[in-house]
Amino acid sequence: MKSNYFETIPKHWKLTKFGDVAKITCGVAATPEYVDSSVGIPFLSARNVQNERLSLNFFQYIPLELHRKLTKNTKPEKGDVLLTRVGAGIGEAALIDIDFEFSVYVSLTLIKCKKELHSNFAKLLLNTNYYRYLATRDQFAGGGVQNLNVQMVKEYPIPTPPIPEQKKIAQILSTWDKAIDTSEKLLANSRQQKKALMQQLLTGKKRLRDKNGVRFSGEWKLKKLSEICDLNPRKADEPSDGLVSFIAMDSVSEDAKIKRQEERKYIDVSKGFTSFIDHDVIVAKITPCFENGKGAYAEGLKNSVGFGSTEFHILRAKQGISSKYIYYITNTSEFRIRGEANMQGSAGQKRVTTDYLKGLKLSLPSSPEEQQKIAATLSSADREIETLQQKLDCLKQEKKALMQQLLTGKRRVQVEEAQ
Repeated sequence: MKSNYFETIPKHWKLTKFGDVAKITCGVAATPEYVDSSVGIPFLSARNVQNERLSLNFFQYIPLELHRKLTKNTKPEKGDVLLTRVGAGIGEAALIDIDFEFSVYVSLTLIKCKKELHSNFAKLLLNTNYYRYLATRDQFAGGGVQNLNVQMVKEYPIPTPPIPEQKKIAQILSTWDKAIDTSEKLLANSRQQKKALMQQLLTGKKRLRDKNGVRFSGEWKLKKLSEICDLNPRKADEPSDGLVSFIAMDSVSEDAKIKRQEERKYIDVSKGFTSFIDHDVIVAKITPCFENGKGAYAEGLKNSVGFGSTEFHILRAKQGISSKYIYYITNTSEFRIRGEANMQGSAGQKRVTTDYLKGLKLSLPSSPEEQQKIAATLSSADREIETLQQKLDCLKQEKKALMQQLLTGKRRVQVEEAQ
């Protein structure tokens, strides 16, 4: 893989060991005694590197005296690079873009680039598939925890164009980062707006208008879930061609969407799995899947029939009840919190029971038209979120492809000569 990856590097680019062009050290291994923020210094760990950026959403503090001891020879500074050594995101790099003092835990590697290597260029390199592959390959077992071996990081082969070219490449890719950042903010705002809209619409605080433009005004009724839904109904008959959809627990997302489905033979899944049909509502019953929001609205199933995990509850709306309205109810925080509080079973195996769901009381409009209008409005918000997510995914994929070309020299940049 090494020879193929670097075969397109231009002749004037140098290929050297990472340790020759950067000072690479590991954070402190011992867990210190933490202190209050008013008297302490921030202590960052791998959790502070997220999405190739430095995240300061959470960190703890250590005494000033300890910080001075830890940073006596190597102090993290603005412009340095942090590389994660543990966790699912092992080998992820972020540029230090803050200008205050802090120390780092053993889960982070600190990288100080020398004059031959621009730090932003180094961060971009480390986040490519090749170096993330090396990070996964070069981790070792230590104390029961997988860690990225710092000595092996020092041996990584690093291509180094002239500094002006490194800066130009980093500048080009930073424009993509800005576009991605903007898209991420738009997506986050849309999700927050949908959450607020759900809170208003599903509680009757905000009433929509009917097809004639008149605002709905009928009273809402409190109903048991068993009065408006059939819970875990009998399985559907076998389709003529014997094919159905199969949806496992890991095939539904924590925002209650079907991520993927497999085509299976009815005879292979009709026993020992949960049955559902198009327009049923799927809700995970076991902890922590239930609390995390796993579930889905069943649609587009093969022959309109599906089977899935035995850890699913199925809600089938009765006549005159909007199935999509029920679906959005199951996505509310209130539904999940109440369900969690009423779980039964031993630790790690707690479940939301069928009896609990049958007795659960929900408030809903008497008018099916208003239920459908609420569901349609929230579905429209979902489509907007999906569109923004697709745009974000495309931007990330395009940047990834461009990085592969620029950082290996397959695609060259124009560097203005110094006047």
